Amino acid sequence: MPENAVPDSAAPDLVRVLAADGSLAPTPAAERYLEIIDALTDADLEGFYRDMSVIRAFDQQATNLQRQGQLALWPPSFGQEAAQVGSARAARAQDHLFPSYREHVVCTIRGVDPVDIIRVMRGLTHGGWNPYDPKNGNTHIYTLVLGSQTLHATGLAMGLVFDGKSGSGDPERDEAVIVYYGDGASSQGDVHEAMVFAASYRTPEVFFLQNNQWAISVPVATQSRSPLYRRGEGYSIPSVQLDGNDVLASYAVTRVALDEARAGGGPRAIEAMTYRMGAHTTSDDPTKYRTSDEEDSWARRDPISRMRAYLRGRGASDAFFAEVEAEGAAVAEDARVRTVELGGIPTDLMFDHVYSEEHPLIDQQKAWLADYESSFEGGAA
Repeated sequence: MPENAVPDSAAPDLVRVLAADGSLAPTPAAERYLEIIDALTDADLEGFYRDMSVIRAFDQQATNLQRQGQLALWPPSFGQEAAQVGSARAARAQDHLFPSYREHVVCTIRGVDPVDIIRVMRGLTHGGWNPYDPKNGNTHIYTLVLGSQTLHATGLAMGLVFDGKSGSGDPERDEAVIVYYGDGASSQGDVHEAMVFAASYRTPEVFFLQNNQWAISVPVATQSRSPLYRRGEGYSIPSVQLDGNDVLASYAVTRVALDEARAGGGPRAIEAMTYRMGAHTTSDDPTKYRTSDEEDSWARRDPISRMRAYLRGRGASDAFFAEVEAEGAAVAEDARVRTVELGGIPTDLMFDHVYSEEHPLIDQQKAWLADYESSFEGGAA
């Protein structure tokens, strides 16, 4: 068994509902979550599959666009769809979500235009979208500074405590926060500092760690000698480890964790055991540090194949799967067309948002640049 492969006979405290072949095979730790899963409708379950399949089509298209020179960089989410879909669908409308830079489906589930993500990776914007625009569902912007989003999330969660926006016992009003980060980021000081403050102030917050087994080329076995979810326990944060390729486990565990945090129970931590099937980013070559045996072992636990088998066992039709495939192709094609139409970045954009209000020096510099550029009209350059 490759070093970074998690065998199906995983630790007894791992929460798993669906086996790799798509059959229902809950682990003992999953028993407490089965009532939540039983309440899911066929539409809910098919929606999970649709989310995962469509975002994979978009993700593959974005990777191709980077290879064609349309993007400066792209971080694939290939293989991590179940962890992201389940957790994002578990959040309530009023909750705040803080992604890292690979949570493409988390963003689109909450309403972010996928091309806004592409704009970030094309270098057209520093942010991509306004998290306070209602259409973006309280989804905060990507950060490529590892672990920094955990501090941002904890700060906002502390504010919810101070403002009395959590812990009232009203699940329709109380707010919670979920923050995404990876196994590599879990070794950053920012994450641990965030957990210190979260535990101290009992923030309504869920730390969602996607353990995709590699911090670029460093395996998780080198990063930690014990399971990563136990780091949360070190701060007295109740922590759960789940099969991150099982969308049902991800949904149920996150739903419970968010509800408990939102109700005033303090922060929770989740480690989703998954795998980055693609490169760390398009500037990375995983063949330099991973074996084909390891990749094959995880490919057999592909989250989409697993859910497809489960749905087929429940009677999902060929027409449904064909419809989802067509939707994914349409979303991918729309992203390709709109990306090519984006063009370059206007030079005067660099002056916007330097200050919160207009500033005479900035206005002067912007005007100077416009005059300078106009001097080249007519082929002078």
